[in-house]
Parts: sequence; C-alpha cells; structure tokens
Amino acid sequence: MDYITNATVLTTENQRKMIFSLKKAFPSLDCRLIGHSLCSRGIFSLGIGRSSDPLLIAAGFHGQEWLTCLVALRFAELLLRSRAAGKKLCGIDTRCITREVIIVPCVNPDGVQIAINGCDGAGRYSAEVSRICAASDEKWNANARGVDINHNFDAGWDILRELEIDSGILGPAPRRYGGYMAESEPETAALVALCRVRQPRMAIALHSQGEEIYWRYGDRLPPASERIARILAAASGYRLVENDGLASHGGFKDWFIEYFDRPAFTVEMGKGENPLPVGDLDRILCQIVPMLTLAAIM
Repeated sequence: MDYITNATVLTTENQRKMIFSLKKAFPSLDCRLIGHSLCSRGIFSLGIGRSSDPLLIAAGFHGQEWLTCLVALRFAELLLRSRAAGKKLCGIDTRCITREVIIVPCVNPDGVQIAINGCDGAGRYSAEVSRICAASDEKWNANARGVDINHNFDAGWDILRELEIDSGILGPAPRRYGGYMAESEPETAALVALCRVRQPRMAIALHSQGEEIYWRYGDRLPPASERIARILAAASGYRLVENDGLASHGGFKDWFIEYFDRPAFTVEMGKGENPLPVGDLDRILCQIVPMLTLAAIM
C-alpha cells in the first residue's frame, strides 16, 4: 500500500506536507494549529472522530526521537483509512470508537530539525545551538534554546532542577535542562493549553527507545491506571517500569497525572540507539498500533 505517511526521514517540512495531504485525503480530519515553536514552526493537532472525552497522543518531544512523529502520523493515517473504508484495525471496528482521538505528531519541531540538519535547523538560534554543542558531545534533544521540553512541565519542576544541578546541568544543554522556570517554553505551553481546553480522558506520550511503558508519577496513581497499563503492555509486548533520577519529574506524563488525576503513559518505543532508523518503522508499528487502537476504546 502507498501511504501518505511514507517511511522517510521526517524533517518538519515533510511533516507539514504529510499533515496537509492527510487533510486533503480525509476532509473529516480536524487539523488545528495549536502553537508555534521558538523558530515559528507550527505545532499541529489532528482530531479524528467525535469531539468528546478525547484520547491524546503526543510525539516528537525530543529531537533525536523524530521517528515517534512518523509513528504518530502513520497511526493517524491507519485510523482514518480504517474508518473511511469500514474495515477493522487490529480487530477493532474503528467506526464504533465513540470518542475523539487527538494526535500531536510533533511537540518540538525545532529540536527535530536541529537533530536532522544540525545547527542550521535552529534558524536565528543557530549560533546559540552551535555554542551549546561545542561544549557538549551529547546528541540534540532540546528545543532551539537548549531546553528539554520533557523537563519543562510543572510537575515537581523545582525538585528536578535541583537534580539537574547536582548532575552538573547548569544551563542550556542538548538535553535534560528544564529551563529557567516550569512551562517557560512555547512548545510546552502549546501542549498544556490544548490539554486544559480539551480535557483529555487519557494521554500517551511517545518517546524512544527501550520498549518500556512508564505509568505512574511518584505515589500518584489515577483510577484505572494500573489496569490500563497492563493492557497496553500486553498489546505491545513492552514492560512496565517506574521513573527514577532525572526522569522522575518535569515530564508531560507527570504533569498530566498531577493536574488531571487521569491516566497518562510514557511509551518508549523501539530498541537501539537514537535516532532509531526508518528501517525500524514496520517493526515498531506492529507493537504500537495495537496499543494505541486499544487505548482509543478504553
């Protein structure tokens, strides 16, 4: 089958083309601009189905994890095709999904562009990115001013900042610097605003890699979270794990659980070293698509 969301290195321009092509092929797709990155790149949401009690799927938090964007877009296309053709997806009649699925395919478009194209992908921030990179041998995950978006959410942010300082992360860096304050970045603000307006019943954040699912935030465990986590793990073959260290606060999943007291999960797709190759796409889809399809009906 020829897919609109074809297997390719997913620059932000390729993402835009895919999103607009999906909208043209499936006019019912609710495509919205929910914000802009530091470099003025659009951050989009794709709504599928009835506008109520949605499931939120977000990807592309980290630059090196750009394959998550392609997985999110392919899932959107598979769901749209299934509904349009009246065919089942992973054994589920998707026309019977009564609640909306909202997909944010790329939360951090600048970070993705920098990871793929180097400092030039940072536009007017290219000199700053070059300076940061010269002082570190880490691969780029942050946004265009060196803030890790998944350390920038308002959930234990002060605790996380102390952990970062203890680890020698004192300022903008390729990864793991949470910013000068929680929600300081426009990319973070765009996703938080979407959640506050749309009030999702559940959220899934796609990351890579490890074939793991993080499912709680400290001692906070929203109703049904453990049951849903076990279903997602069984559908994907991924193992359930708990956060620790620098991964224990400041993430989107953490904020969602704390703010809404509703289930949220971080899914670390695939195995290997980031960036995962496009050649891994089909294998990862076999794990992720059944999980996301089940999540849409829970």
